[in-house]
Amino acid sequence: MYTRGSGILLHITSLPSAYGIGDFGPAAYRFVEALARARQHYWQILPLNPTRARYGNSPYSSPSAFAANPLLISPELLARDGFVDPGDLEPHPDFPEDRVAFEAAAWYRDRLLALAYRRFAESEPESGYETFRAGAGWWLDDYALFVALTDHLHGLPWNRWPEEVRTRQPGTLEEMRERLADRIRKETFLQYLADRQWSALRRHCTEHGVQVIGDIPIYVAYESADVWANSGIFKLDDDLRPTVVAGVPPDMFSSTGQLWGNPVYDWAALRGQGYDWWVRRTARSGELYDLFRIDHFRAFADYYEIPAGDATAERGTWVDGPGTDFFEALARRLPCFAIVAEDLGANTPAVQALLDQFDLPGMKILLFAFGEGIAKSAHIPHNYIPNLICYTGTHDNNTARGWFEEEASEEDRERLYAYIGKEMGADTVHREFVRLGMTSVARACIVPMQDILGLGAAARMNYPSTAEGNWVWRMTPEEFEEAPFEWLRGLTELSGRG
Repeated sequence: MYTRGSGILLHITSLPSAYGIGDFGPAAYRFVEALARARQHYWQILPLNPTRARYGNSPYSSPSAFAANPLLISPELLARDGFVDPGDLEPHPDFPEDRVAFEAAAWYRDRLLALAYRRFAESEPESGYETFRAGAGWWLDDYALFVALTDHLHGLPWNRWPEEVRTRQPGTLEEMRERLADRIRKETFLQYLADRQWSALRRHCTEHGVQVIGDIPIYVAYESADVWANSGIFKLDDDLRPTVVAGVPPDMFSSTGQLWGNPVYDWAALRGQGYDWWVRRTARSGELYDLFRIDHFRAFADYYEIPAGDATAERGTWVDGPGTDFFEALARRLPCFAIVAEDLGANTPAVQALLDQFDLPGMKILLFAFGEGIAKSAHIPHNYIPNLICYTGTHDNNTARGWFEEEASEEDRERLYAYIGKEMGADTVHREFVRLGMTSVARACIVPMQDILGLGAAARMNYPSTAEGNWVWRMTPEEFEEAPFEWLRGLTELSGRG
């Protein structure tokens, strides 16, 4: 990220589609073309990993840090490429246009993907499938077996599987691979379809001068193939249960802190392995994205761990992270990697030292800029440095209009008016936020699509620490058609980002 540019944050699931959820299909291609016409350099998305209903369909709580979500496979492209017949796409439920219908979309795709797999299983495997399987085997073999075992054992979490399977006894695993061969092959096929469609969309992005910024959460879910297949790199006891879990301590927003519950890395064990799992994860991210944001970057400097079983995060302790040693190991193994640091919250000297030493851009959020102490706020544009990304907000924040209407105090609004030099209403505040970010010295400015459209709080993507009702917002076909891309192009050129 060495040139001045801008882009839009819009997850794949939020794209228009006739099939209940945004996907890798035609609307994604049209969106890339709209970005290019508006002179945007970046398309930022959320994690592409599989989601689960019992975890609120969050892309940040996945059974795999490496796999892609089969829900993102486009039915239209399946038919175009001959994996199903066009007639197989009908009938389909009457999906809503303005929100993701996770349950119905999963039901519909399960039927369609079963048809695609049946046709695939009855034919000679194409060379692309064999190439993908061979290249991805280092993560795919364990993941496909994990999915097959989960189905076979009726959805039980892996820590409740029979001991021989839970502890990965080689003979037992080989036996299960043979017994579940068809289900393993089906999951491998689904990952191939997702990879095929995403790779084609990435090529379309490259052809139009658009770089994809991905997103990877620093921690992984306990109920994942990652922990089951790599238990030695996490702080687990002899029964493979976490001894400590991740979170953050009490602060002004929560008197008991945040208890995330993810297993914590055993960084000493990882160091002894040359950080191999993280190197592979970084390499995989480089396959999927041009750049990628690491959520909760601070944990590389120091992280908060809480005794497993505690009901709150109050009794946790801070522990040193791997720091410089980790990034030097990455640089030796992967001389070229493009990381954006999610450094929101308390930016300690140790975090800043990592950003400076490895020239990593951090983040600033305009929605955080107009509280008390505005003159010295790290999020107000006059305090920016070039090497950062300015956002109006992220998927975890309200929209600019929603903030103005529901969260901003009268004093916040007065500070905003004074800073911009005029008053404004809820129907125009989003444009003023976009203008502030675009005209700042920040090397990149990323704007959520909701703020391009000027939508209110109902279009918010996520409410942190809540389990229901998140990740469902979608841009309707009409909103896409009427989006002010020409206005965005003009502002992009005016601010030297085009």
